[in-house]
Amino acid sequence: MTGRVAARVDQNHRAVVKALREAGASVTSLAGVGKGCPDCVVGIPTGPDSGETHLVEIKNGFVVPSRRTLTPDQVDFIDQWKGSAVVILLGEVQAREWVRRVRAPLKDDHDK
Repeated sequence: MTGRVAARVDQNHRAVVKALREAGASVTSLAGVGKGCPDCVVGIPTGPDSGETHLVEIKNGFVVPSRRTLTPDQVDFIDQWKGSAVVILLGEVQAREWVRRVRAPLKDDHDK
């Protein structure tokens, strides 16, 4: 027995991941890492041969704010992370809008 506890994810985790993928992002789950590590790593294309990588924490926007707070481990991880800011998404609509904003330079290049 390893003593490992199953990863807990918010109820909307699958739906948000699906929305991210439908918006054009690639998503890999990090939920099993634990120790405050965000839920996913997300890649978003921003140009023909370029993209951005973000760590994403998914919280359930349908629960009261006190139930979607970051855990102490998550706060510590975010405080110590040296990369770009961890993105916190509360739902599918916000996920799609975020990907669209990040991809905006790609869309602008195609419109020219």
